[in-house]
Amino acid sequence: MRLLLLAVMLSAFAFGATESELQRAYAKEFAFLKAQKEMLNKRLGDVQKNSSDKITRAKREVASLQGQVLSKTTQADQLNEDLFQMQQSAQNISDDSAMLESVVMQGNSSLQPYGIKLVIDKSDYPATLTKLFDESLKLGKTLSTVRTEEGAFYLQDGTEQKASLVKVGNIATFGVSANSAGVLVPAGGNKMKLWDAPESAETANALKGGQSPASLSIFIYENSANEIADKTEKSMLDVIASGGIIGWVIVILGLFALLLVGLRSLFLSGAGSKTMPIATATLTNLKEKGIDSTLEFLKGKKGASARVMKATVRNIDREREHIEDIIAEAIMHESTRLDRYGSIIMVIAAVAPLLGLLGTVTGMIATFDIITEFGTGDPKLLSGGISIALVTTELGLIVAIPLILLGNMLGGWAERIKDEMEQAALHIINEYNKQK
Repeated sequence: MRLLLLAVMLSAFAFGATESELQRAYAKEFAFLKAQKEMLNKRLGDVQKNSSDKITRAKREVASLQGQVLSKTTQADQLNEDLFQMQQSAQNISDDSAMLESVVMQGNSSLQPYGIKLVIDKSDYPATLTKLFDESLKLGKTLSTVRTEEGAFYLQDGTEQKASLVKVGNIATFGVSANSAGVLVPAGGNKMKLWDAPESAETANALKGGQSPASLSIFIYENSANEIADKTEKSMLDVIASGGIIGWVIVILGLFALLLVGLRSLFLSGAGSKTMPIATATLTNLKEKGIDSTLEFLKGKKGASARVMKATVRNIDREREHIEDIIAEAIMHESTRLDRYGSIIMVIAAVAPLLGLLGTVTGMIATFDIITEFGTGDPKLLSGGISIALVTTELGLIVAIPLILLGNMLGGWAERIKDEMEQAALHIINEYNKQK
């Protein structure tokens, strides 16, 4: 605009325009510019209004879209939750179906030994369960009564006997045949055999006759399919064998220690019985025949007492203190022979309980290994380890206790013999000095 106005003014000067013409031109131009400004202001207002309307509409649309997004997100979360619940329900239904099927199968297998076989309808488990419970209830009522059936059982020698079987529920059975009667025990394979209990014959006959015996001699079993072993008396060798190799080691050590006890007892018995006779004979010879004759007499004698007496007589003319030291030295020298086997006996007495403890630990380790592999369902599997654990401890104590007592008694006996030799030697010295 300014350039246009400048051009007009330059044109007016160039052509010598008058002032009035310039004013009119300026006024005209000003009017044109004013009209342009008003038009531009109007267009600007229209643009601002349109823009404001579009922004308002856009905000409304954004808010609406945000609401839709939030709604869809909430709906999606709800659908995911519903899907998870449906999956959980489906898994529970599957688990329940598997559990029902397992219950039905177990119930059917439990009823089959009694001649009851169910028709399993997998599409209608409630009806099958109802049938299972009904049959189980009927069977329970039957098995909870005392009933008599015809059958057979085996005698102790293996002979089969046709007999009437009196069943007490499902835990005990009595048999009454023409030749024998008594309580029966499982023989394996659902067979029964007569138990070695003659007093049960009266109970069997009373129950068969529908009477109530005054006393009930009965053998209760858990499962008729598992054989009950006959009662056997265990010998000493069987007990030792049940302790395994450690049990045999303990017994062998015990026998060896008893042999040593016997040998030491014989040795001490001989040594103790010779002390006083040799001392008396030595004193008599010393008084009557002198030192040289007594030493000749003692040369023909053997044993600890003779050697102590010989040392005493040989040094009898020495000073009192000197001769007492010689006697003590001689007795100390003989102590090695008198204490023979004593330390070995006491060592065995101390080791035997430790071997028993070793057997206990070994047996318990074996028991836990069996439990880890097979569980605790069958007690017979655990009996081996338990036998080692208990029998070895028992054998260790059986060996140790007598050996400790005998070892101490023999030790005391040896000390008494030493005291007797010392007293006898001192008595000889005292009597000899009196004579001088």
